[in-house]
Amino acid sequence: MVESLVTFTADSPFPDLAMAGQEQSVLLNLQRELDQSIPIGQKLNLIHDAIKRCSTTVHRIAVILYDARTDMLSTFIHSTVGQNPLLNYSVRLSEVASLHEIARHGAPRILNDLAEPSGGEGAHTRQLLKEGYRSSLTYPFYHNDRIQGFLFFNSRHEGVFSGGLLDMLNVFSQVISSLVIKETTLVRTMTAAVRTAQNISRNKNEETGAHLERMAHYSRLLASSLAGSHGLNDEFIEYVHLFAPMHDIGKVSIPDAILLKPGKLTTEEFSVIKSHSTVGRKIIDNMVDEFALDGFPHIQMLRNIVELHHEAMDGSGYPRGLIGVDIPIEARICTVADVFDALTSCRPYKPAWDNAKSFSILRDMSEFKLDRDCVEALISNGEKINEIQAIFCESKFG
Repeated sequence: MVESLVTFTADSPFPDLAMAGQEQSVLLNLQRELDQSIPIGQKLNLIHDAIKRCSTTVHRIAVILYDARTDMLSTFIHSTVGQNPLLNYSVRLSEVASLHEIARHGAPRILNDLAEPSGGEGAHTRQLLKEGYRSSLTYPFYHNDRIQGFLFFNSRHEGVFSGGLLDMLNVFSQVISSLVIKETTLVRTMTAAVRTAQNISRNKNEETGAHLERMAHYSRLLASSLAGSHGLNDEFIEYVHLFAPMHDIGKVSIPDAILLKPGKLTTEEFSVIKSHSTVGRKIIDNMVDEFALDGFPHIQMLRNIVELHHEAMDGSGYPRGLIGVDIPIEARICTVADVFDALTSCRPYKPAWDNAKSFSILRDMSEFKLDRDCVEALISNGEKINEIQAIFCESKFG
C-alpha cells in the first residue's frame, strides 16, 4: 500500500486539522463557498482565492489526471494568475521519471528553483520557466491505493515552499484532491452502473467494454484536437471522455432480436431502434432525480450526448432533427467517435473495415451527417487511433 498525504475516506473534503486563526477562518468560509453547484474548475478558483488571502506567493494551481489503462497524464483543471502555461497537455507517466517516482513513493516534491538541473524535466518544466514560474510543489493523490493524478502549486518566486506555507498548502491540497476524487468517482460509478444495466438486460451485447473504451478515448482525442478552434477547455475534454460510454444507455430497452439482427431492419424495427435516444434521456433524467444529481454542473452535457448523438448535420437525424451547430459539440464529437468504431469493428451484420476505408466513409458522411471538423480531427490523428485500438482490442463484436 502506498502511503500518501492525500488520501480520503470521508464525504467532506475538509480535513480536521489545526490551523492558525486566519487560515482556519478562511477554510471555514471556503467550505461554505464550495457547497455551491458549480463546475469544479470554478471551485478551484475559489480555493486559489482563499489561499491568496493567506499568502500572495502562490500564482498557479493545476490538476492533472492519470489513466492507468493508457498510462496517460492529461491536464484537467487549473487556476492561474495570468496566462496558463499548459493547456490540452498530455504525456505518458512512464515518460516523466520524476512524476513516476513521486507516484511510487507517495511523497510530495518540492522544487524551489526550477532552473536548476534537478528542477524537473521535459516540456512541462520548460514551459513553466518560459512563463516566469520559478518554484513548484507537487502532490500525488490516490484513491483505493491507486494513483489518480497530481496536484501542482507554482510560484513566480524561488524558495517559497517551506515552513508555514508548506503546512498550509498540505491542508489545501487535501481539499482539492478530495473534490477531484469525489467528482470523477461519481461519474465513473454512474458509467459502471450503466454498463451493468446493459450487461444484465440481454444475453449478448454489441456495446462491449472495449467498444466503450475506444469510443471514449476517440471522443477525448477529438475534443483535444478541436480545443483551440472551438474554445474547449481541459475540464470539458475530460467530461466528454467520462460521459461518452453512456451514449447508448437507452439500448437497454431494445429487444435482442432487433438489436442483434444480422439482416436489414424493417421500418418498424428501425423505429424501435431510434427510440433508444429518447429512452436514454429519460433514464438519465431518472438517475438525476433518484440520486439528487440535479446540481451536478455537467449533467446537461451528459443529457446532450445520450439524447442527441444520432442527430445529423443536415437535419435528417433523430430524435429532434437538429441542424448543424444547433447540435451541441459534445454530441457531434461522440457521433463521429461512435460511427468510426462501428465501422472498424465486427458486428453481427458486418465485418470490421480497416481504418483507411473507414476514413473514406467518414469523409463521405461529412457531406450530410457528420461534423466535418470532427471527421478531419479524427483522420489527422491516425497514429493515436492505432494506439487506442491496440490497447482496447477485442477478438469479436467490438
